[in-house]
Amino acid sequence: MAKHAVEANFDGLVGPTHNYAGLSWGNVASKSNVNAVSNPREAALQGLAKMKRLSDRGYVQGVLPPHERPHVPSLKALGFSGTDAQILAQAAKSSPSIMAAVASASSMWTANAATVSPSADTDDHRVHFTPANLSAKFHRSIEHRVTGRMLKSIFADEGYFAHHPALPSVSHFGDEGAANHTRLCGGYGEPGVELFVYGQIAFNEQAPAPKKYPARQTLEASQAIARLHGLKNGHLVFAQQNPAAIDAGVFHNDVIAVGNGNTLFYHEMAFLDEQRVLSDIRARLTGAELEAVRVSSGEVPIADAVASYLFNSQLLNTPDGMLLAVPGECREVPSVSKYLDKLLASGGPITAVEVFDVKQSMRNGGGPACLRLRVVLNDDELKAMHRGVILTDALYERLTTWVEAHYRSELSRDDLADPMLLEEVRKALDELTGILGLGSIYDFQM
Repeated sequence: MAKHAVEANFDGLVGPTHNYAGLSWGNVASKSNVNAVSNPREAALQGLAKMKRLSDRGYVQGVLPPHERPHVPSLKALGFSGTDAQILAQAAKSSPSIMAAVASASSMWTANAATVSPSADTDDHRVHFTPANLSAKFHRSIEHRVTGRMLKSIFADEGYFAHHPALPSVSHFGDEGAANHTRLCGGYGEPGVELFVYGQIAFNEQAPAPKKYPARQTLEASQAIARLHGLKNGHLVFAQQNPAAIDAGVFHNDVIAVGNGNTLFYHEMAFLDEQRVLSDIRARLTGAELEAVRVSSGEVPIADAVASYLFNSQLLNTPDGMLLAVPGECREVPSVSKYLDKLLASGGPITAVEVFDVKQSMRNGGGPACLRLRVVLNDDELKAMHRGVILTDALYERLTTWVEAHYRSELSRDDLADPMLLEEVRKALDELTGILGLGSIYDFQM
């Protein structure tokens, strides 16, 4: 018998080193804003405001803390030595690209943090977590250890939650987490269809693959996670992302498709074999008929989809249908704004559109959906998790005060090696783990 369950969203709190270093080849927005001056305080407050709006609407909204950056242990592992200040100075002088990488605030995009399978789908009826290895990018590949500690602290009860280490950090098992994974279902507490989208088949060099930009998710990684999570074959769909979309700047599937409940909102260029993907989902989905909302290139050209991040929006249940939470840029791109008006008048499953200001994140290539990790929890699991990270009015006020006290209003690439910045970050994060009740999760706390 299906249990009552909800989809909780855990947003990444933007870190104090939020900056525009242009580290992500294939992410058009990240490259186009390289070396611009960022505003970490504004970025964090924008993210908190988004969380608060959704919490006020009754959604279960959690907070995931930022990672320690710059990450001195990574610099030490690469041969830099001395005091922390000396290590930062050496890296900035001799390897500024490495310095920028270890100072990235990219952990804010928690859609990449992990892949999560609800207990209704798994053999042992526990919620399973696998942190993403993010092996395609050095600056992100150093995240998974702390991400794993964080998730284990929040979801600690082994009776309800199972944790796996990240997959081997090699290109054959490149895993980008929930940004390439979505779940479709009749109800959150019912068995669903887990849709894994991959960019290439690592062990088949003859298989279709992008030519310009790298494919970050492999079929082999997606299959391994399905095995680790004990997912049933009858509820799995593996779909290849259209290589042409990747080459157009769609570095993750969540930049061109988003699903929730029985609704899949996607661009016609999302999948290599669109009809097979839809057929496979329909054959496996129980308790509801698939609502496929297809956007054609004639309505929204792929370049406009990437520029606006239309599909990197959150799709949320409401009593009256689906709400699409879009970034402000969607109303600034004419074709997208026109499409949204048409969508609302169509009488389909998406009945409302709300605009969210996440400009600081968008300039680095991350919209509303990038900022959140979805975790389906039944009532018992929700009670069993650590509740200190669930956003309340009191926690929102406390976090807002914390950001205003610890974050800079301007940050350039040259500031990243400032030893005072590292000191500020560690002081802030030490206080934050106390606020959230997470214990010691950072290297500098151990």
